[in-house]
Amino acid sequence: MNKITITVDGPYVVQGAMPLTHQHIVTNAQGESVSWRQGKDVAVPTTGNYALCRCGQSANKPFCDGAHQRIGFDGTETASREPYDVQAEHIEGPTLVLDDAQTLCAFARFCDPKGQVWRLVLESDQPAVARLVEQQVGDCPGGRLRVRQRAQSPSGGHTVEPHFEPSIGLVQDTVKGVSGPLWVRGGVEVLSAEGSAYEVRNRVALCRCGASNNKPFCDGSHASSGFNDGN
Repeated sequence: MNKITITVDGPYVVQGAMPLTHQHIVTNAQGESVSWRQGKDVAVPTTGNYALCRCGQSANKPFCDGAHQRIGFDGTETASREPYDVQAEHIEGPTLVLDDAQTLCAFARFCDPKGQVWRLVLESDQPAVARLVEQQVGDCPGGRLRVRQRAQSPSGGHTVEPHFEPSIGLVQDTVKGVSGPLWVRGGVEVLSAEGSAYEVRNRVALCRCGASNNKPFCDGSHASSGFNDGN
């Protein structure tokens, strides 16, 4: 079973032999985020279980080396446990509805090109614009944004999501010169340090710089702190 367990003031323990790869944000000439590029694979133990650094101070990133104990890392989880649907604001366009849970923003900026997705969804009766909205939302690593068909549409209000196999990406934000969160994909269960499960979502961004104020989720603090994993 694919699962990530958060330990008390310690690392993420990954179970299920999920692949671990570097994922690079690709930008256009204006520096806007437009797509993802998969980078090198990271070898993981053949047992399928491994521990990923959560404090940002390991000398063996992305893996834990016990640095959290040396620095006295406070990994207290502060994120809301409310379901995504309760947290999100809902913006209705002519054919699509954009859901936005702002606290889950991982600062990847795929929502910005072409005038920003919040405006674009209001023009979603144009097929090309609707496709752009779906792409931008699907590229959002933290799942802050979600898009679904209007309930009266032939699709009956279903959520539009990219398909991911269970996997973990190490986000690299080259244009900002920083490393980003763990991009957890494919509906992987995340268990809190207390043993309770967070809501399972297709796209989740877990903090690995240690500075987020919305632990265990990324809040973009890697950018302001200048976090870099050396890759």
